[in-house]
Amino acid sequence: MANTLAAPLIDDGLAKRNALLLALAQSFAGGVPPIIFATTSILASVLLVDDKSLATLPVTAFVLGTAIGTLPAGMIMRSFGRRAGLVGALLFGVLFALVAAYAAYLGSFTLLCVSTLGSGFVMAFTQQARFAAADTASPAFKPKAISWVLTGGILAGVVGPQTVILTQGMFEPFLFVGTYLAQAVLMLIGLFFVAFLEIPLPPKMEKHERGRPLLEILKQQKFFVAVGCGMISYAIMNLIMTSAPLAMVACGLTNSDAALGIQWHVIAMFAPSFITGSLISRFGHGAVIGTGFLLYAVCALVGLTGLERWIFWSSLILLGLGWNFSFVGASALLTQTYRPEEQNRVQSINDFFVFGLVATASFSSGKLLNVFGWETVNLMVFPFVILCLFLVVSLMFTEKREVKV
Repeated sequence: MANTLAAPLIDDGLAKRNALLLALAQSFAGGVPPIIFATTSILASVLLVDDKSLATLPVTAFVLGTAIGTLPAGMIMRSFGRRAGLVGALLFGVLFALVAAYAAYLGSFTLLCVSTLGSGFVMAFTQQARFAAADTASPAFKPKAISWVLTGGILAGVVGPQTVILTQGMFEPFLFVGTYLAQAVLMLIGLFFVAFLEIPLPPKMEKHERGRPLLEILKQQKFFVAVGCGMISYAIMNLIMTSAPLAMVACGLTNSDAALGIQWHVIAMFAPSFITGSLISRFGHGAVIGTGFLLYAVCALVGLTGLERWIFWSSLILLGLGWNFSFVGASALLTQTYRPEEQNRVQSINDFFVFGLVATASFSSGKLLNVFGWETVNLMVFPFVILCLFLVVSLMFTEKREVKV
């Protein structure tokens, strides 16, 4: 019904309903990335005999698929609506989960990478869910709508890793076949909730109504800070998270230890979302983003203190908290940089930049870990934290000057 609407509207009641449905969908379909991060590097390490540094390639393919899918996701959702785009994407998500199960059964590293590339493309659509909830929200409610959707990741943080623990040996000796079959089921459950979304189609616009030139949008300081901090926030998180399961197993911990580490990390990524929107409204985007990057620095410091299980887990929890404040803050800041007619284009460009850098971080993590070790992976965090704190402080000073004027 709603996908036939053509006029934009502001309706916080509808925004709350959509945010709840998207949070429920995220609770299950959002369990897929933790499954991929917790299993594919380990499975690849088993399959690869000669070059273990390629063990993170399936995760890199996942992130690359997300980067490739961001622009098509924006165009498809603009033409056919958020609901249609998400439904179609989740159906393909089921297919690629089955491909992953077949790859694990065959022991095919190449097919495993193909499956994660496809799953990443699907995630490009589900990443738009945080913005979809804000489509009908008032400016005051937008940060909260984004946060509400991300709270679904709390349950996803349990569902994904627990799925790994419960199903990893279901079809022994074929590691993770049962896990990827369960992944397909999670996609189907997410599809059920998405089917009830009511998000209006954006109005069709004439050429002169399609917003400002792209260069004019890119030149905004807020856009530069939002995209820059969003890119680096996600890249830091991915660098550590992708390396951590391999590092834990290499240090003698079990696959279940690695999966539980990812579980606590993902819960920490999304648990603060209950309050992040309110914190942004009260203290401002810059303060929340800056706090996130300071937490990243603490995460790296903890990671440098030892190789015990509790240290890995503590570092991953801090990593998740840092991601929530920095990335949710950057996403909320981005919503202030575009007009309604520009939203799909700007959101897709943002995600393209974000996941392009994340793909680089993901691939680099395997090389860094294999050649230089876990300490170097943690040390890589500090220069980027300093850069982002500089960007945030610069924006805060600019905003103070504008208020005085």
